[in-house]
Amino acid sequence: MERKNVWLSYGEPQLRELEEVCGRYKNCLDRGKTERECVRLAVEMAEKAGYRNLQEMIEKGERLKPQDKVYLSYMDKSIVLYQLGNRPLEQGLNILGAHIDSPRVDAKQVPLYEDTEFAYLDGHYYGGIKKYQWVALPLALHGVVVKKDGTRVEIVIGEKEEDPVFAFTDLLIHLSSKQLEKTGAKVVEGEQLDLLFGSRPLKDTEKEAVQANILRLLKETYDIEEADFLSAELEIVPAGKARDCGLDRSMIMGYGHDDRVCAFTSLMAMLDMGEVDKTACCILVDKEEIGSVGATGMASRFFENSLAELLELREGYSDLKLRRAMAHSRMLSSDVSAAYDPLYGDVFEKKNAAYFANGIVFNKYTGSRGKSGSNDANAEYMAALREIMDRNGVAYQTAELGKIDAGGGGTIAYILANYGMEVIDSGVPVLSMHAPWEVVSKADVYEALKCYRSFLKEA
Repeated sequence: MERKNVWLSYGEPQLRELEEVCGRYKNCLDRGKTERECVRLAVEMAEKAGYRNLQEMIEKGERLKPQDKVYLSYMDKSIVLYQLGNRPLEQGLNILGAHIDSPRVDAKQVPLYEDTEFAYLDGHYYGGIKKYQWVALPLALHGVVVKKDGTRVEIVIGEKEEDPVFAFTDLLIHLSSKQLEKTGAKVVEGEQLDLLFGSRPLKDTEKEAVQANILRLLKETYDIEEADFLSAELEIVPAGKARDCGLDRSMIMGYGHDDRVCAFTSLMAMLDMGEVDKTACCILVDKEEIGSVGATGMASRFFENSLAELLELREGYSDLKLRRAMAHSRMLSSDVSAAYDPLYGDVFEKKNAAYFANGIVFNKYTGSRGKSGSNDANAEYMAALREIMDRNGVAYQTAELGKIDAGGGGTIAYILANYGMEVIDSGVPVLSMHAPWEVVSKADVYEALKCYRSFLKEA
Protein backbone atom coordinates (compact mmCIF):
# COMPACT_ATOMS: atom_id res chain seq x y z
CA MET A 1 0.00 0.00 0.00
CA GLU A 2 1.14 3.54 -0.73
CA ARG A 3 2.31 5.54 2.27
CA LYS A 4 1.89 9.30 2.35
CA ASN A 5 3.90 11.77 4.42
CA VAL A 6 1.18 13.88 5.98
CA TRP A 7 3.33 17.03 6.12
CA LEU A 8 2.74 17.40 2.37
CA SER A 9 -1.02 17.69 2.87
CA TYR A 10 -1.04 20.58 5.35
CA GLY A 11 -1.91 24.16 4.48
CA GLU A 12 -1.10 27.17 6.64
CA PRO A 13 -4.21 26.81 8.88
CA GLN A 14 -3.33 23.18 9.68
CA LEU A 15 0.31 24.06 10.34
CA ARG A 16 -0.70 26.80 12.78
CA GLU A 17 -3.05 24.46 14.61
CA LEU A 18 -0.40 21.73 14.65
CA GLU A 19 2.14 24.03 16.33
CA GLU A 20 -0.47 25.18 18.86
CA VAL A 21 -1.36 21.56 19.72
CA CYS A 22 2.30 20.55 20.04
CA GLY A 23 3.02 23.58 22.21
CA ARG A 24 0.23 22.52 24.57
CA TYR A 25 1.54 18.99 24.55
CA LYS A 26 5.12 20.01 25.38
CA ASN A 27 3.83 22.07 28.30
CA CYS A 28 1.91 19.04 29.59
CA LEU A 29 4.98 16.85 29.16
CA ASP A 30 7.11 19.28 31.18
CA ARG A 31 4.55 19.54 33.98
CA GLY A 32 3.75 15.81 34.13
CA LYS A 33 6.89 13.74 34.66
CA THR A 34 5.28 11.36 37.17
CA GLU A 35 1.86 9.76 37.33
CA ARG A 36 0.92 11.94 40.33
CA GLU A 37 1.88 15.09 38.44
CA CYS A 38 -0.11 13.91 35.42
CA VAL A 39 -3.23 13.35 37.52
CA ARG A 40 -2.84 16.72 39.23
CA LEU A 41 -2.52 18.41 35.84
CA ALA A 42 -5.46 16.45 34.42
CA VAL A 43 -7.67 17.56 37.34
CA GLU A 44 -6.61 21.18 36.82
CA MET A 45 -7.38 21.03 33.10
CA ALA A 46 -10.65 19.16 33.63
CA GLU A 47 -12.00 21.59 36.21
CA LYS A 48 -11.09 24.50 33.95
CA ALA A 49 -13.15 22.78 31.23
CA GLY A 50 -16.19 22.47 33.50
CA TYR A 51 -15.72 18.96 34.94
CA ARG A 52 -16.90 18.23 38.48
CA ASN A 53 -15.51 15.81 41.05
CA LEU A 54 -17.66 12.66 40.93
CA GLN A 55 -16.77 11.76 44.51
CA GLU A 56 -18.25 15.01 45.78
CA MET A 57 -21.43 14.36 43.80
CA ILE A 58 -21.67 10.84 45.25
CA GLU A 59 -21.34 12.19 48.80
CA LYS A 60 -24.08 14.77 48.14
CA GLY A 61 -26.34 12.24 46.39
CA GLU A 62 -26.63 14.44 43.30
CA ARG A 63 -28.12 13.10 40.11
CA LEU A 64 -26.48 13.19 36.69
CA LYS A 65 -28.03 14.24 33.40
CA PRO A 66 -26.94 14.12 29.74
CA GLN A 67 -23.84 16.24 28.91
CA ASP A 68 -22.72 16.43 32.55
CA LYS A 69 -18.93 16.25 32.85
CA VAL A 70 -17.34 14.48 35.81
CA TYR A 71 -13.97 13.06 36.84
CA LEU A 72 -12.75 10.70 39.54
CA SER A 73 -9.11 10.41 40.59
CA TYR A 74 -7.89 7.33 42.40
CA MET A 75 -5.03 7.50 44.90
CA ASP A 76 -3.79 10.53 42.94
CA LYS A 77 -2.21 8.15 40.43
CA SER A 78 -5.03 7.27 38.03
CA ILE A 79 -8.02 9.23 36.79
CA VAL A 80 -11.17 8.64 34.75
CA LEU A 81 -13.25 11.34 33.06
CA TYR A 82 -16.80 11.02 31.72
CA GLN A 83 -19.05 13.21 29.61
CA LEU A 84 -22.57 11.81 29.79
CA GLY A 85 -24.24 11.21 26.47
CA ASN A 86 -27.88 11.29 25.48
CA ARG A 87 -28.10 7.49 25.20
CA PRO A 88 -28.51 5.20 28.23
CA LEU A 89 -25.18 4.03 29.64
CA GLU A 90 -26.02 0.39 29.04
CA GLN A 91 -25.73 1.10 25.31
CA GLY A 92 -22.01 1.51 25.86
CA LEU A 93 -19.33 4.19 25.98
CA ASN A 94 -16.61 5.45 23.67
CA ILE A 95 -13.43 5.05 25.70
CA LEU A 96 -9.90 6.37 25.31
CA GLY A 97 -7.46 4.61 27.62
CA ALA A 98 -3.78 5.48 28.09
CA HIS A 99 -1.13 5.02 30.75
CA ILE A 100 0.72 7.84 32.48
CA ASP A 101 3.58 5.92 34.07
CA SER A 102 6.90 5.84 32.21
CA PRO A 103 10.17 3.92 32.64
CA ARG A 104 12.37 5.49 35.31
CA VAL A 105 14.39 4.70 38.43
CA ASP A 106 12.72 4.79 41.86
CA ALA A 107 14.46 5.47 45.15
CA LYS A 108 14.37 2.44 47.42
CA GLN A 109 12.57 2.65 50.76
CA VAL A 110 15.89 2.81 52.61
CA PRO A 111 17.85 4.71 49.99
CA LEU A 112 20.36 7.05 51.62
CA TYR A 113 23.90 5.88 52.33
CA GLU A 114 27.50 7.09 52.27
CA ASP A 115 30.52 5.42 50.71
CA THR A 116 34.00 6.97 50.55
CA GLU A 117 32.63 10.45 51.24
CA PHE A 118 29.96 10.29 48.57
CA ALA A 119 26.26 10.31 49.51
CA TYR A 120 23.96 8.19 47.34
CA LEU A 121 20.29 7.36 46.94
CA ASP A 122 19.93 3.65 46.24
CA GLY A 123 17.78 3.12 43.13
CA HIS A 124 15.54 0.41 41.70
CA TYR A 125 14.62 0.73 38.04
CA TYR A 126 10.96 0.67 37.02
CA GLY A 127 9.84 -0.80 33.71
CA GLY A 128 11.92 -1.98 30.80
CA ILE A 129 15.04 0.14 30.36
CA LYS A 130 18.53 -0.20 28.92
CA LYS A 131 20.35 0.64 32.12
CA TYR A 132 23.47 1.95 30.39
CA GLN A 133 21.40 4.75 28.81
CA TRP A 134 20.74 6.31 32.21
CA VAL A 135 24.31 6.98 33.35
CA ALA A 136 26.15 10.31 33.02
CA LEU A 137 22.94 12.30 32.42
CA PRO A 138 21.50 15.23 34.38
CA LEU A 139 18.66 13.80 36.41
CA ALA A 140 15.87 15.26 38.53
CA LEU A 141 14.06 13.95 41.60
CA HIS A 142 10.24 14.12 41.62
CA GLY A 143 7.83 12.68 44.13
CA VAL A 144 6.10 12.87 47.45
CA VAL A 145 7.09 12.18 51.06
CA VAL A 146 4.25 11.42 53.47
CA LYS A 147 5.10 11.89 57.14
CA LYS A 148 3.57 9.84 59.95
CA ASP A 149 1.12 12.61 60.79
CA GLY A 150 -0.18 12.53 57.20
CA THR A 151 1.65 15.67 56.06
CA ARG A 152 2.54 15.45 52.35
CA VAL A 153 5.77 17.02 51.17
CA GLU A 154 6.05 17.49 47.41
CA ILE A 155 9.57 17.14 46.00
CA VAL A 156 10.79 18.47 42.65
CA ILE A 157 14.55 19.06 42.42
CA GLY A 158 16.45 19.53 39.19
CA GLU A 159 13.99 21.25 36.86
CA LYS A 160 14.66 24.93 37.54
CA GLU A 161 17.79 26.60 36.17
CA GLU A 162 18.96 27.35 39.71
CA ASP A 163 18.34 23.78 40.95
CA PRO A 164 21.06 21.20 41.40
CA VAL A 165 20.81 18.05 39.29
CA PHE A 166 21.84 14.49 40.05
CA ALA A 167 23.52 11.65 38.15
CA PHE A 168 24.29 7.96 37.95
CA THR A 169 28.02 7.81 37.39
CA ASP A 170 29.74 5.83 34.64
CA LEU A 171 33.18 4.25 34.39
CA LEU A 172 35.77 6.24 32.47
CA ILE A 173 36.70 4.83 29.06
CA HIS A 174 40.38 4.56 30.11
CA LEU A 175 39.53 1.80 32.62
CA SER A 176 36.64 0.16 30.78
CA SER A 177 38.35 -2.75 29.03
CA LYS A 178 36.57 -5.41 31.13
CA GLN A 179 33.29 -3.50 31.25
CA LEU A 180 33.15 -3.29 27.46
CA GLU A 181 33.48 -7.05 27.16
CA LYS A 182 30.06 -7.43 28.81
CA THR A 183 26.74 -7.64 26.96
CA GLY A 184 24.57 -4.54 26.81
CA ALA A 185 22.34 -5.98 29.54
CA LYS A 186 25.32 -6.22 31.91
CA VAL A 187 27.42 -3.15 31.06
CA VAL A 188 25.62 -1.35 33.87
CA GLU A 189 24.00 -3.51 36.56
CA GLY A 190 20.79 -2.59 38.32
CA GLU A 191 22.53 -2.18 41.67
CA GLN A 192 24.89 0.37 40.10
CA LEU A 193 22.01 2.78 39.48
CA ASP A 194 22.59 4.64 42.73
CA LEU A 195 22.08 8.38 42.48
CA LEU A 196 25.04 10.62 43.31
CA PHE A 197 23.46 12.88 45.92
CA GLY A 198 26.25 14.85 47.59
CA SER A 199 29.91 15.01 48.59
CA ARG A 200 30.30 17.81 51.16
CA PRO A 201 30.82 16.71 54.78
CA LEU A 202 29.19 18.36 57.77
CA LYS A 203 31.73 19.94 60.08
CA ASP A 204 32.38 18.43 63.50
CA THR A 205 30.83 15.11 62.48
CA GLU A 206 32.94 12.00 62.99
CA LYS A 207 31.02 9.35 61.03
CA GLU A 208 29.19 9.58 57.69
CA ALA A 209 29.61 13.34 57.62
CA VAL A 210 28.42 13.70 54.01
CA GLN A 211 25.24 11.78 54.73
CA ALA A 212 24.75 13.88 57.85
CA ASN A 213 24.99 17.04 55.77
CA ILE A 214 22.37 15.71 53.34
CA LEU A 215 20.06 14.93 56.24
CA ARG A 216 20.60 18.45 57.58
CA LEU A 217 19.62 19.94 54.23
CA LEU A 218 16.54 17.72 53.96
CA LYS A 219 15.43 18.79 57.43
CA GLU A 220 16.04 22.48 56.81
CA THR A 221 14.51 22.57 53.34
CA TYR A 222 11.67 20.05 53.52
CA ASP A 223 11.30 19.25 57.24
CA ILE A 224 11.75 15.53 56.61
CA GLU A 225 13.79 12.94 58.53
CA GLU A 226 15.63 9.91 57.21
CA ALA A 227 12.85 7.63 58.47
CA ASP A 228 10.37 9.50 56.27
CA PHE A 229 11.90 7.79 53.22
CA LEU A 230 9.95 4.71 54.37
CA SER A 231 6.71 6.39 53.28
CA ALA A 232 7.96 8.19 50.20
CA GLU A 233 7.57 7.77 46.45
CA LEU A 234 10.58 9.41 44.80
CA GLU A 235 11.14 9.00 41.08
CA ILE A 236 14.42 9.72 39.30
CA VAL A 237 13.76 11.11 35.81
CA PRO A 238 15.72 13.05 33.18
CA ALA A 239 16.09 16.73 34.05
CA GLY A 240 14.98 19.33 31.53
CA LYS A 241 12.16 20.31 29.23
CA ALA A 242 10.82 18.77 26.05
CA ARG A 243 12.42 20.42 23.02
CA ASP A 244 11.82 20.76 19.31
CA CYS A 245 14.05 18.29 17.48
CA GLY A 246 15.58 18.68 14.03
CA LEU A 247 16.69 21.78 12.16
CA ASP A 248 13.18 21.89 10.65
CA ARG A 249 11.58 21.61 14.12
CA SER A 250 9.45 18.75 12.83
CA MET A 251 9.89 16.55 15.90
CA ILE A 252 9.73 16.69 19.70
CA MET A 253 12.35 15.16 21.97
CA GLY A 254 11.25 14.62 25.55
CA TYR A 255 11.02 12.26 28.49
CA GLY A 256 7.95 10.05 28.77
CA HIS A 257 6.42 10.14 25.27
CA ASP A 258 5.56 6.51 26.11
CA ASP A 259 2.76 6.91 26.89
CA ARG A 260 2.08 10.53 27.70
CA VAL A 261 1.99 11.50 24.04
CA CYS A 262 -1.20 9.43 23.83
CA ALA A 263 -2.42 10.27 27.35
CA PHE A 264 -2.30 14.03 26.91
CA THR A 265 -3.75 14.00 23.38
CA SER A 266 -6.54 11.73 24.67
CA LEU A 267 -7.17 14.17 27.52
CA MET A 268 -7.14 17.14 25.14
CA ALA A 269 -9.65 15.38 22.89
CA MET A 270 -11.89 14.60 25.87
CA LEU A 271 -11.86 18.20 27.09
CA ASP A 272 -12.58 19.51 23.58
CA MET A 273 -15.88 17.63 23.18
CA GLY A 274 -19.09 19.39 22.33
CA GLU A 275 -22.39 17.57 22.83
CA VAL A 276 -22.07 13.78 22.60
CA ASP A 277 -24.74 11.20 21.84
CA LYS A 278 -22.85 8.27 23.36
CA THR A 279 -21.09 8.74 26.71
CA ALA A 280 -17.42 9.67 26.22
CA CYS A 281 -14.73 8.45 28.60
CA CYS A 282 -11.00 8.97 29.08
CA ILE A 283 -8.99 6.72 31.41
CA LEU A 284 -5.41 7.58 32.42
CA VAL A 285 -3.85 4.79 34.45
CA ASP A 286 -0.71 3.87 36.35
CA LYS A 287 1.49 0.75 36.38
CA GLU A 288 1.26 -0.30 32.70
CA GLU A 289 5.04 -0.48 32.44
CA ILE A 290 5.12 -3.21 35.09
CA GLY A 291 2.09 -5.20 33.96
CA SER A 292 -0.88 -2.98 34.92
CA VAL A 293 -0.81 -4.42 38.44
CA GLY A 294 -1.81 -2.89 41.77
CA ALA A 295 -4.71 -0.74 42.88
CA THR A 296 -3.97 2.02 40.36
CA GLY A 297 -3.25 -0.25 37.38
CA MET A 298 -5.77 -1.14 34.68
CA ALA A 299 -6.13 -4.66 36.07
CA SER A 300 -7.72 -3.25 39.22
CA ARG A 301 -11.45 -2.57 39.41
CA PHE A 302 -11.33 1.18 39.93
CA PHE A 303 -12.70 1.88 36.43
CA GLU A 304 -15.48 -0.68 36.79
CA ASN A 305 -16.34 0.77 40.21
CA SER A 306 -16.43 4.32 38.86
CA LEU A 307 -18.81 3.26 36.08
CA ALA A 308 -21.05 1.58 38.66
CA GLU A 309 -21.20 4.87 40.58
CA LEU A 310 -21.97 6.71 37.35
CA LEU A 311 -24.85 4.36 36.63
CA GLU A 312 -26.26 4.87 40.13
CA LEU A 313 -26.30 8.65 39.79
CA ARG A 314 -27.58 8.62 36.20
CA GLU A 315 -30.26 5.95 35.99
CA GLY A 316 -29.96 3.57 38.93
CA TYR A 317 -27.39 0.80 39.30
CA SER A 318 -27.85 -2.81 38.40
CA ASP A 319 -25.22 -5.44 37.73
CA LEU A 320 -26.82 -6.25 34.39
CA LYS A 321 -26.69 -2.61 33.28
CA LEU A 322 -23.01 -2.45 34.24
CA ARG A 323 -22.21 -5.60 32.28
CA ARG A 324 -24.11 -4.32 29.25
CA ALA A 325 -22.39 -0.93 29.43
CA MET A 326 -18.97 -2.59 29.40
CA ALA A 327 -19.77 -5.14 26.69
CA HIS A 328 -21.35 -2.55 24.37
CA SER A 329 -18.44 -0.11 24.66
CA ARG A 330 -15.75 0.64 22.13
CA MET A 331 -12.24 1.55 23.15
CA LEU A 332 -9.02 2.89 21.70
CA SER A 333 -6.14 1.68 23.82
CA SER A 334 -4.11 4.82 23.28
CA ASP A 335 -0.55 3.54 23.39
CA VAL A 336 2.54 4.24 21.36
CA SER A 337 4.08 2.14 18.60
CA ALA A 338 7.69 1.59 17.59
CA ALA A 339 8.65 3.93 14.74
CA TYR A 340 10.67 2.48 11.87
CA ASP A 341 14.31 3.45 12.33
CA PRO A 342 16.45 2.85 9.21
CA LEU A 343 19.57 2.64 11.41
CA TYR A 344 18.08 -0.49 13.00
CA GLY A 345 15.98 -1.66 10.06
CA ASP A 346 16.89 -5.34 10.50
CA VAL A 347 14.35 -5.74 13.37
CA PHE A 348 11.42 -4.29 11.42
CA GLU A 349 9.26 -5.77 8.67
CA LYS A 350 8.93 -2.73 6.43
CA LYS A 351 5.45 -3.40 5.02
CA ASN A 352 4.03 -3.63 8.54
CA ALA A 353 6.03 -0.97 10.36
CA ALA A 354 4.95 2.42 11.72
CA TYR A 355 6.50 5.45 10.03
CA PHE A 356 7.02 9.03 11.20
CA ALA A 357 4.54 11.57 9.80
CA ASN A 358 2.23 8.89 8.42
CA GLY A 359 -0.38 9.51 11.12
CA ILE A 360 -1.93 7.62 14.01
CA VAL A 361 -0.97 3.93 14.20
CA PHE A 362 -3.53 1.14 14.64
CA ASN A 363 -1.98 -2.02 16.05
CA LYS A 364 -4.53 -4.78 15.45
CA TYR A 365 -2.53 -6.93 17.85
CA THR A 366 0.49 -6.54 20.09
CA GLY A 367 2.01 -9.30 22.21
CA SER A 368 5.05 -11.25 21.13
CA ARG A 369 5.92 -13.96 18.65
CA GLY A 370 2.70 -15.97 18.22
CA LYS A 371 0.61 -12.98 19.40
CA SER A 372 1.12 -14.12 23.00
CA GLY A 373 -0.41 -11.74 25.52
CA SER A 374 -2.15 -9.63 22.88
CA ASN A 375 -5.57 -8.25 22.20
CA ASP A 376 -6.47 -9.11 18.60
CA ALA A 377 -9.12 -6.69 17.35
CA ASN A 378 -11.77 -8.00 14.98
CA ALA A 379 -12.02 -7.00 11.33
CA GLU A 380 -15.46 -5.41 11.73
CA TYR A 381 -14.16 -2.97 14.32
CA MET A 382 -11.15 -2.09 12.20
CA ALA A 383 -13.46 -1.43 9.24
CA ALA A 384 -15.64 0.86 11.33
CA LEU A 385 -12.59 2.83 12.48
CA ARG A 386 -11.32 3.16 8.90
CA GLU A 387 -14.64 4.71 7.91
CA ILE A 388 -14.55 7.19 10.83
CA MET A 389 -10.96 8.20 10.11
CA ASP A 390 -11.55 8.68 6.39
CA ARG A 391 -14.73 10.67 6.98
CA ASN A 392 -12.87 13.05 9.29
CA GLY A 393 -9.67 13.36 7.26
CA VAL A 394 -7.45 11.66 9.82
CA ALA A 395 -4.16 10.23 8.56
CA TYR A 396 -3.67 6.70 9.86
CA GLN A 397 -1.51 3.62 9.31
CA THR A 398 -1.31 0.08 10.63
CA ALA A 399 1.72 -1.66 12.11
CA GLU A 400 3.16 -4.49 14.14
CA LEU A 401 5.87 -4.12 16.79
CA GLY A 402 8.84 -5.29 14.73
CA LYS A 403 9.60 -8.64 13.17
CA ILE A 404 7.73 -11.61 14.57
CA ASP A 405 10.64 -13.21 16.42
CA ALA A 406 12.46 -9.97 17.30
CA GLY A 407 10.57 -9.43 20.57
CA GLY A 408 7.30 -7.73 21.36
CA GLY A 409 5.31 -5.91 24.01
CA GLY A 410 1.88 -5.38 25.48
CA THR A 411 -0.61 -2.68 26.47
CA ILE A 412 -3.79 -2.34 28.54
CA ALA A 413 -5.96 -3.37 25.56
CA TYR A 414 -6.47 -7.01 26.53
CA ILE A 415 -7.68 -6.05 30.04
CA LEU A 416 -10.65 -4.03 28.78
CA ALA A 417 -11.31 -6.60 26.06
CA ASN A 418 -11.98 -9.09 28.88
CA TYR A 419 -15.31 -7.30 29.37
CA GLY A 420 -16.33 -8.13 25.81
CA MET A 421 -15.88 -4.64 24.40
CA GLU A 422 -14.22 -3.89 21.08
CA VAL A 423 -10.67 -2.66 21.68
CA ILE A 424 -7.72 -1.80 19.46
CA ASP A 425 -4.35 -0.18 20.14
CA SER A 426 -3.88 3.21 18.55
CA GLY A 427 -1.08 5.65 19.16
CA VAL A 428 1.89 7.68 18.04
CA PRO A 429 5.07 6.11 16.61
CA VAL A 430 8.13 6.75 18.80
CA LEU A 431 11.87 6.62 18.13
CA SER A 432 14.19 5.49 20.96
CA MET A 433 11.24 4.15 22.96
CA HIS A 434 12.01 3.63 26.68
CA ALA A 435 15.20 5.67 26.45
CA PRO A 436 15.55 8.67 28.79
CA TRP A 437 14.82 10.93 25.81
CA GLU A 438 12.39 9.76 23.12
CA VAL A 439 11.40 11.39 19.82
CA VAL A 440 8.01 11.79 18.10
CA SER A 441 6.82 13.61 14.98
CA LYS A 442 4.71 16.71 15.53
CA ALA A 443 2.54 15.62 12.62
CA ASP A 444 1.67 12.35 14.36
CA VAL A 445 0.82 14.18 17.60
CA TYR A 446 -1.59 16.35 15.62
CA GLU A 447 -3.17 13.40 13.83
CA ALA A 448 -3.54 11.53 17.12
CA LEU A 449 -5.59 14.38 18.57
CA LYS A 450 -7.77 14.46 15.43
CA CYS A 451 -8.23 10.68 15.68
CA TYR A 452 -9.24 10.73 19.34
CA ARG A 453 -11.70 13.59 18.82
CA SER A 454 -13.33 11.79 15.90
CA PHE A 455 -13.57 8.52 17.81
CA LEU A 456 -15.22 10.03 20.89
CA LYS A 457 -17.74 11.82 18.72
CA GLU A 458 -18.64 9.14 16.21
CA ALA A 459 -17.66 5.59 17.27
